[in-house]
Amino acid sequence: MRVVVVGAGPAGMAAARTAADAGAEVVMVDAEPDAGGQFLRGRARFSHPGVTHLKNAEAWLVENRTLHLRGPQQVHFDALVIATGAYDRPLPFPGWDGPGVITAGAAQALAKQGVTLAERVIVAGTGPFLLPVATALKDLGATLVGVYEASSPTRWLREPKAVLANRHKIAELARYRNVLTHLETRTAVIAKHGSRVTVAKLDRNWRPISHRTEHADLVCIGHGFLPRTDLVPNAKRTNDFLDVDERQQTSIANIYAAGEVTGIGGADLAEAEGVIAGAAAAQQEPPPQALAAVRKGRLFAQALARVHAVQPGWRTWLNPDTTVCRCERVSLADLTEATTMRELKLTSRVALGRCQGRICARNAAELTGVPFDGQRRVIAVPIPLGELARLPEEDS
Repeated sequence: MRVVVVGAGPAGMAAARTAADAGAEVVMVDAEPDAGGQFLRGRARFSHPGVTHLKNAEAWLVENRTLHLRGPQQVHFDALVIATGAYDRPLPFPGWDGPGVITAGAAQALAKQGVTLAERVIVAGTGPFLLPVATALKDLGATLVGVYEASSPTRWLREPKAVLANRHKIAELARYRNVLTHLETRTAVIAKHGSRVTVAKLDRNWRPISHRTEHADLVCIGHGFLPRTDLVPNAKRTNDFLDVDERQQTSIANIYAAGEVTGIGGADLAEAEGVIAGAAAAQQEPPPQALAAVRKGRLFAQALARVHAVQPGWRTWLNPDTTVCRCERVSLADLTEATTMRELKLTSRVALGRCQGRICARNAAELTGVPFDGQRRVIAVPIPLGELARLPEEDS
């Protein structure tokens, strides 16, 4: 049987290896030039005799057990594993669309190539991902003006079961001791104009209660992550993430998911899920140790989602001129009254640009109150019409 894995991060590589070891013919497809994903960018040396690794291959559609790739190219499968990861969610504020503001993920990717972009840097948002980003920048010689966490770490005291089951996560904090002295909690960047950055102390709902001005050349922001689930728009999900059973199968037969598309819990959880998905896709029983690791890891992932949940007070950071959709230059004042996301798109042009709402749709929905049920597109990524025209015609 043929198992196709989309994504070559920790989850995808684990799924591919496991399925190949179980005797399946495996094709691992990835849009990047090298395996590793965001976590191991450029540092993974993936090689397995049973795995064909298709690099620089962008998948855009799944239909009838066929994965369509840019080119155009088609790869047929008996089972499919979605391990496409997630991307940063930045919250808008005045000046976020100007020079000197990038996502935390982009900052980390550049840092892994030895690039910092600026001398004086602020890292802001929510979640433990801020710490490795800040550490990478500091290690390259950047001056950390501050590391601002919008949530409060005391919320972890309400999650004793998750903390005890994942004690090794606490030990990992020692890696970031050089930046913990720069950490301020319940603090956020709420505006940037040139090198002047407005930093606010927040209440528990993220409403500013006091302000101060700092000076920085670069602000790196990340307010959690959104999963890349575009290839399976009809699969069931919860809070944007794909629902899976104990064998990592989605609500669609023969389609499995592993890693950050099912929830944000770290590379170790992603790898364990990949092992289970790869085994199940190859019609083998998943190893008990991987099942145990996933049970523990999901406790942490669920706690992480609660502790670092985005709070509604962020909406007060904006003014009418603040850009919400960067692609189409849609401001807060341009957002129209609407009852559905489709209506909001058509009347304001929000989420109609090249990113197709990956950055702005969730934020626009929260700002207007329209329901947001994730991005449900038939075509996962923008492709030229010429590629569609070159697709082979189906026999009638």
